[in-house]
Amino acid sequence: MTRLKTLLAAGLFSVTAFASSIAAAADTIWIDVRSAEEFNAGHLPGALNIVHTEIGGKIAAVTQDKNAEIQLYCRSGRRSGLAEAELKKLGFTNVHNAGGYEALKAAQDASAVNKETKK
Repeated sequence: MTRLKTLLAAGLFSVTAFASSIAAAADTIWIDVRSAEEFNAGHLPGALNIVHTEIGGKIAAVTQDKNAEIQLYCRSGRRSGLAEAELKKLGFTNVHNAGGYEALKAAQDASAVNKETKK
């Protein structure tokens, strides 16, 4: 509960994101490194929003586990690549540039359709 309070206080988490994250994989941290405006226009369920230029200063509010699995994304993959480099410089070992939001959303939507057709 303390971690949740820290995230809420830092403006990195909302009640909606919290509800979505329960449904998401608990072991993976998804971070959208786009601007707040871009994030508010649409983002992956359970994703946190930390602008790529602020990732180094705000990651400790999310996790201090240097081995935590962190997936980063932005619009095209460029900003998430910069954020990935910054986190690796800080000693995070399991950080991945997941690429662009639209491609990830399309893959997620396709996965949901596939699950529905298997029912």
